[in-house]
Amino acid sequence: MPMINDLDATLGELLKRDLPDVNVSFDPPDDKFAPAQPAVDLFLYDLRENRELRDNDWLLDRSAPPGVVTARPPLRVACSYLVTAWAGDIRNEHLVLSRVIRVLARYPVLPPEVRQGSLRADPRLPAGTLQPSLLQSAGEFWQAMGGKPKAAFNYTVTIGLDVFERVDAPVVLQKIDRMRLGVEEVP
Repeated sequence: MPMINDLDATLGELLKRDLPDVNVSFDPPDDKFAPAQPAVDLFLYDLRENRELRDNDWLLDRSAPPGVVTARPPLRVACSYLVTAWAGDIRNEHLVLSRVIRVLARYPVLPPEVRQGSLRADPRLPAGTLQPSLLQSAGEFWQAMGGKPKAAFNYTVTIGLDVFERVDAPVVLQKIDRMRLGVEEVP
């Protein structure tokens, strides 16, 4: 399942819907980056498990007779983006960045009408705008990218990633109690 591609497509759809005059990119903001302006760039820089949203209860699907399909819940993966604006001069870049913050902050959960691909079925897609960045050093990041520092903010969305196989199991129709005494089994 291309979950991360679906997340990129979803974020692109959300921003294009609410900011039709701004181009959206997901490329690294390095010294070769030259988007059509004005633009916003969402660079995916970190993926890690969101342990706060970890669910250990198995999922049961009883709609598939004659048995039950069980599955472990999806792995909850926090996808962190560095968001930058590109508009030719600082004043316009700050204006674009402000507009992007307003759009993304409006949705603490990604709205169903913009969800793409496999994300359409995920009821929980929490998002955090202006959360602390996971980058160790912004200066080192920009140096590694070969570019000059820019105003930026962190944006994180947690998606569910199915990494476990589903298991077909028979339906239990009766309970049988057995007690074990020594080596003999008594029904």
